Amino acid sequence: MFFTTLAGGALWALACLLALDSAYAQTPPQAWVRQLSSEVIDATQRDRSSPGDATALIERVKATLIPAIDFQRVTRSAVGPRWRDATLAQRQRLQEEFKTLLIHFYAGGIRQISDYSVEVTDTLPVPNQPSQVIVRSRASGRGETHQLDYRLDKVGDDWKIVDVSLDGIWVTLSYRSQFAELLAKGGIDSLIEALAEQNRKGNPS
Repeated sequence: MFFTTLAGGALWALACLLALDSAYAQTPPQAWVRQLSSEVIDATQRDRSSPGDATALIERVKATLIPAIDFQRVTRSAVGPRWRDATLAQRQRLQEEFKTLLIHFYAGGIRQISDYSVEVTDTLPVPNQPSQVIVRSRASGRGETHQLDYRLDKVGDDWKIVDVSLDGIWVTLSYRSQFAELLAKGGIDSLIEALAEQNRKGNPS
């Protein structure tokens, strides 16, 4: 139902997992990505040794994604202007359901990325956002090359993932266009229920 592709899920999983270890928080973003990429690839190869252990993959994603992403901010961006109309309780439900959706999405992608190689190319400032940078890279595998960029924000001493782009398509904007259709039809509660239903299926695709 929601925006996913096999390649997209795999590459977005890689992008997020590249930026997750707080030990590298003091490292410049481009070097940080370069250091972590080989470690992540090694880890995903180990994960592939137990192909039936979906629970272990989900737990791995939870352990790494949750500390690295400001889910309230990501959810607010994906929901768009209608976020202002949501009650506190609705915002909490949206955040939890969207977090669960993304955890399953990335867990599904992890299995697909062990044969990709990543070349970090450069780091760009974000206009009018002095605490943010965009780290650009190219991901190659299976005869394809994709432009993989992600936006990081410095919060205190830590980098936080704000958004990820695959071939110029930013993930929060992709979700926003889909969420907008549900919001137009049934409002905030309709979106919450759609997310919850997808999560009950355990396969947000």
